[in-house]
Amino acid sequence: MNQQRLMQVLLAPQISEKATYIADKNEQVIFRVAPDATKPEVKAAVELLFKVSVESVQIANVKAKKKRSGRRMGSRKGWKKAYVSLKPGQEINFVDGGVA
Repeated sequence: MNQQRLMQVLLAPQISEKATYIADKNEQVIFRVAPDATKPEVKAAVELLFKVSVESVQIANVKAKKKRSGRRMGSRKGWKKAYVSLKPGQEINFVDGGVA
């Protein structure tokens, strides 16, 4: 796979209450990924960027929400997220990479 493409697959970590609960319970990390990303691409990108070994990847499409502004109906954009299962003993810590 092209290394430049792998750098564009992962958009951001998904940080929420549900994501932290899943991370603690199942040793999984959730990422927002590119709309055309595949499971092998996500696996290779995580292993390349974070230097961890990945056990499996599940991908889910998040549907767009319908929103109303006055009389007009519109919708937010849909997006894709990836649940990345890490091998036992592996961990990705986003807090240490932050600026103090």
